[in-house]
Amino acid sequence: MTSTDDAGRMNRPQLHLLLVLVWFGAALLPPPACADWDAIPDRADRELPRLHALLVLHEGRPVVEHVRRGPGLDRPAALKSLSKTVLSALAGIAIDQGRIEDVDVPLIDLLGPLPADAHPAAARITLAHALSLRTGLRSTSGRYYGAWVQSDNWVDHVLTRPMADRPGGRMIYSTGSTHLVAAVLAASGQADVHALARRWLGEPLDIAVPDWMTDPQGIHFGGNQMQLSPRALARFGEMYRNRGRHEGRQVVPEDWVRASWTSYGTSPWSNDDYGYGWFITELAGETAYYGRGYGGQALIVVPSVRLTLVMTSDPDPPSRGGYFDRIKRLAAEAVRIAR
Repeated sequence: MTSTDDAGRMNRPQLHLLLVLVWFGAALLPPPACADWDAIPDRADRELPRLHALLVLHEGRPVVEHVRRGPGLDRPAALKSLSKTVLSALAGIAIDQGRIEDVDVPLIDLLGPLPADAHPAAARITLAHALSLRTGLRSTSGRYYGAWVQSDNWVDHVLTRPMADRPGGRMIYSTGSTHLVAAVLAASGQADVHALARRWLGEPLDIAVPDWMTDPQGIHFGGNQMQLSPRALARFGEMYRNRGRHEGRQVVPEDWVRASWTSYGTSPWSNDDYGYGWFITELAGETAYYGRGYGGQALIVVPSVRLTLVMTSDPDPPSRGGYFDRIKRLAAEAVRIAR
């Protein structure tokens, strides 16, 4: 009994000292989230050899700002097919302003009569079909891309492709479809597509929107070759995360954000759903919306955890298959940290 009491009295100062040391040690440790965010660039460098820059915003604040090489975070970078995501926003604004009646209007009502050698079913293609890549026309991408961009009239070339499905049927990935959207935008107002992008996105978001290439008729390439800096692209993504608003201003109609993030088809390659210019998937159990471009260009928005991720990469061929799956795994890790 006595020996036990003596042992208790002898251990009490040691216990107090231990508690003090534990308290001070915990106070000196960095917050767990910071340590996790710091690990993201290292993982990106290991797993993504094409990486140029990585920018992650959580709750609107940058938590990862990483440049491996390339133009950096503040200079424009090639978006490649991620341009389709930006172009979709312009279509939504044009409808909101009354320049286009709605997404269900047939393209022939906006662009004029079909070329003489177009399939009669092409008359049923609507703006919604073009935005969601469900025109039914054979693709102009992949092995058909070269013939398309070397043609004398890109719009007519697209509209005279054979029908591979009915209008409104399955998703057929084709940049020609989104070039039809650009043609509609060019025909709907008194300005070219670049001027609309600067006025409708550049000015309200306070971002630079450089000019980009046009087709032989002077229509800006719809769905490719746009350039934005990673910071500008992140601001665009944050605007969508905030239901189309930026600093109290409604830039893109809220109902257009919802419509763009609604599934109308499914990619035959990734099995991810597709809306108007946005893919829809699940990352670490959360619904995520993303745009992507050749070589590893990415904009990923996960509203449920208040996360926006932007990545730019080497845009030059070749690009190995499955590379974007690595980007999605990195983004899933960011989701887990943000949660």
